[in-house]
Amino acid sequence: MIRAILAGAAGRMGERILHALVESKDFELGGACERSDHPAVGQDVGTLAGLGHLGVPIAASLDEIIERGDVLIDFTTPSASISHLKTVAKKGRAAVVGTTGFDEAQRKTVQSLGDSLRAVISPNMSVGVNVMLRLTAEAARLLGPDFDVEVLEAHHSQKKDAPSGTALALASAVAASQGRSLEEVGVFGRKGLIGERKKGEIGIMSLRAGDQVGEHLVMFAGVGERLEVVHRAHSRDNFARGAIRAARWVVDQPPGVYSMANVLGLSER
Repeated sequence: MIRAILAGAAGRMGERILHALVESKDFELGGACERSDHPAVGQDVGTLAGLGHLGVPIAASLDEIIERGDVLIDFTTPSASISHLKTVAKKGRAAVVGTTGFDEAQRKTVQSLGDSLRAVISPNMSVGVNVMLRLTAEAARLLGPDFDVEVLEAHHSQKKDAPSGTALALASAVAASQGRSLEEVGVFGRKGLIGERKKGEIGIMSLRAGDQVGEHLVMFAGVGERLEVVHRAHSRDNFARGAIRAARWVVDQPPGVYSMANVLGLSER
């Protein structure tokens, strides 16, 4: 039995992951935590999620409960996730992190944890999205630079970061497949008299409205034809199931920072 600790337990994703954990036959909930000032601290996590009393109160920090788990599942904020990863590395646990919005300094911090960390870190835990990443990279390679590429993402109105981590990953996959750098060719939104589209640029556009879970579209537009690769998330349950799959996989891995491509066998490292 794998003992899981859930960070961000009172959030939207936390609730769906909790449901997935309870339904899974090879996991048990070792603990749950939220930020120290969250009103849910001290409440039973199962009662809060509509699952009935589970006997697991929500702790005010990961440090209080880290000894109770084998793997941390974390969908919180960049700063909280970095702190949690340091704790996980120090205690020799594994982690699955679906947080988005890490800046360059935070990404370097993760890498600096080196051989003391076992973690799957992915901006999107959906199996379908990670297959989409592979398909997008292959389409970019096969179609080549004669096709213009645009990435469009749409999320609910409460999402704090833009573009989504998945949109950036998709655009980066296109750029890498064609030997380019997204930092050099990415165009994030357009306004005003911008002139003709530059050869090789990759447009990334963000929409925020309503309660939509998430939609990503990659458009390859050529002369007389257009190819689109689309993924639509109908609920957060697909992300939760992906996170459980990643947690099941990472507990048996050697130290390293992995992606969902590793979990799904789409990449060796």
